[in-house]
Amino acid sequence: MTEYVPPKVWTWNKENGGRFANINRPIAGATHDKELPVGRHPLQLYSLATPNGIKATVMLEELLALGHSGAEYDAWLINIGTGDQFGSGFVDINPNSKIPALLDRSGPTPIRVFESAAILVHLAEKFGALLPTDPGKRAEAFSWLFWQMGSAPYLGGGFGHFYAYAPTKIEYAIDRFAMETKRQLDVLERRLGESKYIAGDEYTIADIAIWPWYGGLAKGVLYEAGEFLAVHEYVNVQRWADLIAERPAVQRGRMVNRTWGEPSTQLHERHEASDFDTKTQDKLQSAK
Repeated sequence: MTEYVPPKVWTWNKENGGRFANINRPIAGATHDKELPVGRHPLQLYSLATPNGIKATVMLEELLALGHSGAEYDAWLINIGTGDQFGSGFVDINPNSKIPALLDRSGPTPIRVFESAAILVHLAEKFGALLPTDPGKRAEAFSWLFWQMGSAPYLGGGFGHFYAYAPTKIEYAIDRFAMETKRQLDVLERRLGESKYIAGDEYTIADIAIWPWYGGLAKGVLYEAGEFLAVHEYVNVQRWADLIAERPAVQRGRMVNRTWGEPSTQLHERHEASDFDTKTQDKLQSAK
């Protein structure tokens, strides 16, 4: 194999990028004009049920389960495979063109919130829920929340890309990111050997942020890499992943904006709580 020698100046090769080459590009901004739909609820979410998208919908469903009626929301599907995230309306809310993006219309002036951790913090502070008020416990929850944000590029863009999506399997890249992913799993394993939840004895936004990524990895559904990473060895992570998965709000949240898998696990858009009872493809299409 010929060794790759980086050129003096990098240029974009549209044909080189793997499964997501058609949506990746080295510039920002909108590619087309497209207004976003707006429903009747104060909170408008534009997303897809990737791990980052699941964070937002689980958070909203948890808030509703706690009795916060102001957390009612419309969840609109953003199909990143066809470039919905590059529409002008979406870019106005998130100039980084990544899901999820939230528009909070509950006040006199709409507030845009992008980046999944920012959405979790915004909602937690808005409703006074799922984030401890004790300074020490609050700091612990924030620390783990931002641990996840810092670790996700290694798991998603690193391991996930080279293991599952890259056009060529590169041993060095897979080994490098597999090692870091297992180190992160060990961080969680040790932490969850000390406490019931990530930040302590309370269920918080730290669990909501980490579970879609590392819970999915622990159960072998993220990148189907469970055997490769020997995830069964992380018994504390397994215990925690199952504990979170049993929560009804989590089960609802992971369905929203999901367009793959068994039809019973999909709810392409969510506008009312009753939509979970009308989740078949035919009913979804007739409702649009």
